[in-house]
Amino acid sequence: MVVAQRSGGGVAIARYGRADLDEILAIERASFPHPWSPEMFDEELNNRLCHIFVARERIGAGNQVAGYVCFWLFLAEMHLLNIAVDPVSRRRGIGTALLARTLDFARERGVKMAFLEVRRGNQAAQSLYRRFGFREMGVRPRYYEDGEDAIVMLLEVEP
Repeated sequence: MVVAQRSGGGVAIARYGRADLDEILAIERASFPHPWSPEMFDEELNNRLCHIFVARERIGAGNQVAGYVCFWLFLAEMHLLNIAVDPVSRRRGIGTALLARTLDFARERGVKMAFLEVRRGNQAAQSLYRRFGFREMGVRPRYYEDGEDAIVMLLEVEP
């Protein structure tokens, strides 16, 4: 089931399927110093609060996963857990498309507040979130396994 399509770019955003796992894991390993394991994704698939979308990019005659987003919806809140784009597909608007679709999906379900944590040193991600209206609301000291702080960001979702 396609949930969004970016016009002109050959990128379709759809719900995650178990068949996407190997490509997502490759993106994880290329994007994060402490990537999620297959078991962590399986656990999220069994979590009724969790939603995972993938961005598939047309490459030749086939499609490949170019990025994904994982988030929870509960009551009127959304918590963005993970968003990543394959390094070879970055700077093409895929992260923007994933985040836009995620926020639209949340808005359609009555979400009023969206939260996320981002590495203090990840200026590119912070810039993306600010473009969508997220603002810094605090710091979680030594949040990540390597001891880096997390910036907590909040977005008040407009109807």
